[in-house]
Amino acid sequence: MRQALPPLIEALLDPRRYPDPAARVELIETHASWLLLAGEFAYKIKKPVILPFLDYGTLEKRRLCCEAELRLNRRFAPQLYLSVVPIVGPPHDPQINGAGAAIEFAVRMHRFAEAGRLDHLCARGQLQWRQVSDLAATVATFHDGASIAALPTRFGEPAQVLAPALENFDELPALLPGTAEQRRLARLAAWTRSEFDRLAPRFAARKAAGCVRECHGDLHLGNLVLIDGRVTLFDCIEFSEDLRWIDVASEMAFLYVDLLDQRQPGLACWLLNEWLARTGDHDAVQVLRFYAVYRALVRAKVAAIRARQANTVLEQAQDYLALAERLIEPPAPRLIITHGVAGCGKSRASRQLLLSDQAAATLRLRSDVERRRLFGIAATCNSNSSINGGIYAQEASELTYQRLHELAQELLAAGWSVIVDAAFLERSRRAAFRALATQAGVPFFIVAPQATPAELCARVRRRLAKGHDASEATPAVLEQQLARIEGLSTDEREQQLPD
Repeated sequence: MRQALPPLIEALLDPRRYPDPAARVELIETHASWLLLAGEFAYKIKKPVILPFLDYGTLEKRRLCCEAELRLNRRFAPQLYLSVVPIVGPPHDPQINGAGAAIEFAVRMHRFAEAGRLDHLCARGQLQWRQVSDLAATVATFHDGASIAALPTRFGEPAQVLAPALENFDELPALLPGTAEQRRLARLAAWTRSEFDRLAPRFAARKAAGCVRECHGDLHLGNLVLIDGRVTLFDCIEFSEDLRWIDVASEMAFLYVDLLDQRQPGLACWLLNEWLARTGDHDAVQVLRFYAVYRALVRAKVAAIRARQANTVLEQAQDYLALAERLIEPPAPRLIITHGVAGCGKSRASRQLLLSDQAAATLRLRSDVERRRLFGIAATCNSNSSINGGIYAQEASELTYQRLHELAQELLAAGWSVIVDAAFLERSRRAAFRALATQAGVPFFIVAPQATPAELCARVRRRLAKGHDASEATPAVLEQQLARIEGLSTDEREQQLPD
């Protein structure tokens, strides 16, 4: 049976009390709010509760939090978040947006189709890699414009990063009291402390570099929705600055873990790679696993609390614990390079490798993207360079491959597999990356897709016509590449990655 509702909420179930037409009113209740769905609009009313992580205890605090919710969510969803409206009159006969003293406040929003939420798409098996690319671009754009935490503030300081991570280990042992679980938690706690000690200078450096920003704070698939075919963020955290002012890497770790939890490691891998391609923040992956383990254990804690409240099994909490364990033991890294002329399918092949990575532990470096980044050119803007000039001059190409080498070395050292998606027409360049793999102690592979000259030319023309790829290769460039490509040697062919 439904728990008795306060008189105000009971009265607001009457469609006639709303200023816009509504045939019926639906109520969604959470631990902290009531959401009333009336016609084309939704009204969110905060419960008068005080919880460990939020305080809605007075009308004034609820008003301020409503105004903060409106302001913060308008950063990325102005079309959804409309206004804060007062509710006046007695609780049994309320009037929305009326005159007089307010007895409550509500955030008024446009409704959207629940079926478009990304968690629902994912559950139906309908979330596609192109939508995940849009998600990565949307989040990258939002982060780029988000306010940066000032250096004197506590936000993003190493101690502020460690405290909530250790808090998990103060609370989880009582929630998962089994002997085996205690051993697993002790191992995760030791890893967390060890990783923090190793990464503390990097956390501080990331704050100094402006990576700690006023983020969403609760960015999981359930707070993302497709509207008119585009991904839109909504329902950010307004009640806690500490949960909102975080490293952008921590925000991405939440989405990464959510996709892993949804049994979509390929999409998790793709999301991370698309975000890195957009932002160039390769340093983020140095700390991403720390944040991902933290996020997974928060989820384990919440799942265990809910299971106890409902008197059900702890299966979901156990699953999150297992996910955290997998994150601290990623597979051994490997280095893969591509080889071939424009249009042969290198990027398509490397994309498929990412989407099929069951550990979501592979990072791709695209020469077309990193070359443009070196010269301050957006990925899809024309550089107006000649075939052997501008950003494609010999010196520029040397700088590009040098940068790819540096990044690959850093990412391998951090325990990630790396795909370097570049032409690698020359044996000497392939040899340099083979030597890098030997130095790093990781396996080395080559991916060399093949296509006929006619297919190559057709693909290059189609890509140019679309105009939204980082590659600027033309039929003339293709012709030159075919004339100077140095094919794989016998020993290199032995290192080709099996299909």
